[in-house]
Amino acid sequence: MPKIIKTIVVALSAAALAFALAGPASAHVTVSSNTTAPGAEATLTFKVPSESDTASTIGLTVNLPIRDPFTSVQTEATPGWAVQTYTSKLAKPLKDDDGNTISSAVTKVVWTATSGGIKPEQFGTFALSVGPLPTTGTLYLPAEQHYSDGTNVNWVQQAQGTAEPEHPAPSVVVTPAAAAATSSGESDDGTAIGLGVAGIVLALLAGAVGGAAFSRSRRRPAPAPRSGADLTHAGV
Repeated sequence: MPKIIKTIVVALSAAALAFALAGPASAHVTVSSNTTAPGAEATLTFKVPSESDTASTIGLTVNLPIRDPFTSVQTEATPGWAVQTYTSKLAKPLKDDDGNTISSAVTKVVWTATSGGIKPEQFGTFALSVGPLPTTGTLYLPAEQHYSDGTNVNWVQQAQGTAEPEHPAPSVVVTPAAAAATSSGESDDGTAIGLGVAGIVLALLAGAVGGAAFSRSRRRPAPAPRSGADLTHAGV
């Protein structure tokens, strides 16, 4: 096999491997926020893909903070889904923005499919309006995904060091920045990593092709010098 062909095969194989490794990371249950400002009211949007090849997602349970609870939680109407909130009594009452005493808070939200749910190879989104966001740090929102075959997947693990857990809990990093935060499951983003690796591979591939072409041009023999007779005939 010519060296340049071998280089192309190796490069394309590396790119395919990068995309294959990036795929599973984007299939986690994740959450994004329209703001990361401490103390702000935020819209949290959960993205829920069905990873099963045969079963549909028919339920989603999201657990909200208990130690630093939201004093305000509103659900969004989602066609094909029923939603129910559950409250817990607070050990220490809080005050809302209007000065009212809050002795209980919503700590769990459950969505249940009323029709077919989220079929394989599809995803659904579920939104909550909550507030206020905590002062700083990572806000973890453990979730449970329920499938039509009775399988439950618990997205509850927190990252330890740089290693990504197998079932990471959806999370939002709260900072003063105004940019929207993304979940750790999309630390996301496996696709971005795959595209980055593929870009590097393509750049190396282009360099290899260019180098091979340059090498061939250098090996090409130079034209023979013209003889005196040829110069005379040419009118020199």
